[in-house]
Amino acid sequence: MTKDKNIPVIIAGGGIGGLGAALALARKGIASLVLEQSDEFAEIGAGIQLGPNVFHMFDALGIEDAVSEHAVFIDRLTMMDSVDGRLIAEIPVDEKFRERFGKPYAVIHRADLHNTVLKACQTHDLVSLRTSLKVTGYGNTENGVVVRLADGSAQKGRALIGADGLWSTVRSQLLNDGKPRLSGHIAYRAVLPLEEVPEELRLNAATLWAGPRTHLVHYPLRNWELFNLVAVFHSEYYTEGWNAVGARDELHRKFENVHRLPRAMIDKIDEWRMWVLCDREPVCEWSEGHVTLLGDAAHPMLQYLAQGACMALEDAVCLADKVAQMDEDYPAAFQAYQQARYLRTGRVQLTARLFGDIYHASGVARELRNQWLGSMADTPGESPLAWLYDGP
Repeated sequence: MTKDKNIPVIIAGGGIGGLGAALALARKGIASLVLEQSDEFAEIGAGIQLGPNVFHMFDALGIEDAVSEHAVFIDRLTMMDSVDGRLIAEIPVDEKFRERFGKPYAVIHRADLHNTVLKACQTHDLVSLRTSLKVTGYGNTENGVVVRLADGSAQKGRALIGADGLWSTVRSQLLNDGKPRLSGHIAYRAVLPLEEVPEELRLNAATLWAGPRTHLVHYPLRNWELFNLVAVFHSEYYTEGWNAVGARDELHRKFENVHRLPRAMIDKIDEWRMWVLCDREPVCEWSEGHVTLLGDAAHPMLQYLAQGACMALEDAVCLADKVAQMDEDYPAAFQAYQQARYLRTGRVQLTARLFGDIYHASGVARELRNQWLGSMADTPGESPLAWLYDGP
């Protein structure tokens, strides 16, 4: 194709994945235009977990030090039984873990991670950022794409990256595979000031309380100013979006029979925000011509491995590498990118579903889970997630 440096790669979506793709391309000398449908670049949500695999991506993007300034480096990952309060399993993520995987494990406020990537994009002259522009469709051309916008205008691009999330408009046209799959699980999130967290739960750990058809996760954020809480339970309730107000009474009913410690955390929160957990079946093709997908638009996953943002940033670095390696032959680069990514992301999608079943087990399944996880060696190198933390 004819390379016109004045025509950018267009990225639909200004979340962590979209901005990560813009930054990754910029570091390869490739200009991009990020189109965000909201009136500002911002993230909804609270805490997320960062495995060592994504720290390698931060290094590749030149933002590891900036991210680390906002992160809390926890000592361990802990699973508790919310029925009887017993410890099920514990994985140290201390110095030995860092030595094994080459990078640390941390937790961070989602907005802090997003802002770090955003600032890196804002200071790079090869990244253009525009808000209040919703992508409604596209047309592949011989040398690029024409992207249609909700205001009736169109934008030419050398390529289009659909990083527009679970309800991706780009995916809808590209794959036409319907709505996301409902998991039957709902997540409620909130943050709690440190001084309101019960003393015995002020742990430098990501703690998960596993119970029948429920679980609660909590960990510190923002230099121990806050604790992040995410409560998940089974429900057939359905609404689109990520920021609806949660029904406190329903949450309390779902957790009424759990141990006093997770209940003590839940009882502290007056207002929750909720979202319905969805994913899709893994696919091996998410590119066509000068168009490809990234992050949740390509491979939406349940949050049970805490890898959504991590996979999106792995996508971003891989995609930029393939584009540079193939001298900006976008159709070829996008095919190589999806070939490199689909098995790994598909494995995360399916494993996350399995972990959801494990967390929410009851009866005999709960007892077997506790035996299995309790008997596992805590040596980091023998972790069943070593394949994940070792990176792509």
